[in-house]
Amino acid sequence: SLYSVFTVLFMYFTSISTAQTTDCLHLREQCINAANGCESVWNVIEHVCNISVLGNRCKAEDTIECDRIIQVLADEYPEFKNCVCTTDDFCSITNLLGKQCRIDKDNISMETKLQWSLSALSKQRYTANRTCLDMNKECVEDEVCNKQLSLYLKVCSLNKKCNMEECQAAIRFFYQNMPLEVAQTMTFCDCAQSDESCHRAKELLHGKPCAVTAVPPPSCLSVIQMCEENELCRKKYTTFQSKCWRQVTKKCYDDEACLETLIKGDMPCSANTDCKAAFISNWGTMLRMECTCQNLLPTEQSLCKLFHHMLHSKSCFR
Repeated sequence: SLYSVFTVLFMYFTSISTAQTTDCLHLREQCINAANGCESVWNVIEHVCNISVLGNRCKAEDTIECDRIIQVLADEYPEFKNCVCTTDDFCSITNLLGKQCRIDKDNISMETKLQWSLSALSKQRYTANRTCLDMNKECVEDEVCNKQLSLYLKVCSLNKKCNMEECQAAIRFFYQNMPLEVAQTMTFCDCAQSDESCHRAKELLHGKPCAVTAVPPPSCLSVIQMCEENELCRKKYTTFQSKCWRQVTKKCYDDEACLETLIKGDMPCSANTDCKAAFISNWGTMLRMECTCQNLLPTEQSLCKLFHHMLHSKSCFR
């Protein structure tokens, strides 16, 4: 019940000093890490208000019910007032999300990058052809990497129903804040065909199945179309195309001969550092979703194969 939820909150927050509770992030982190039932309470608040720390969705779909709980929170526990209320005591989810979104985007990313700078992995240079099993082991054995990997896997766990949007946000956060050299090695790791342990490790590192697998799989044409309708994805695709595939122009899309020439020539991408960074930046967007060219009209096949090659072929990075 709502009463029991906030009873647990009261028992927890009365044990924290006033000085500590002035920081919303610190308040939340203390709650999440308490291992005394507070984390489950925070999960209820996140669920009712439809927010996600890693996803940083910055919105609440049921604002009426959510604001009711936020108001109770502010009334019962003044420590939260600075986080959820304006100076005239108007308390709402908007106030919490406004601060959380600004803080999460800046401070959490900055804090995470600072943590990565202390990681032994950050000193390593990019090495091609590493196995995904080796990379997974190295990450788990590294305190910083293991912490970030655990956060991401918690959201994308196979033990619960997959929420693709939240899982994509988590894997995006995981890759965008680590050093580029580490991200490259993880992104381009591979496995021998018969090595099942390695393939399981690869699936973990690459968001399978939750972040990339839809049933049935969309066509690669649909993926590009959906991406262009999404602001975040559109920006990443524009950068990716300009850094990696400058020779693939929209003029070629409607020219069968042009498409055939590009595909048959196993068209090379630029494969420089900027291109690799753009490819890695696609993690957590629909550009990384598995797509197919089956069941399309013959006239659509060539363009679909072109998009599939651009999005999923790693041949030019080897």
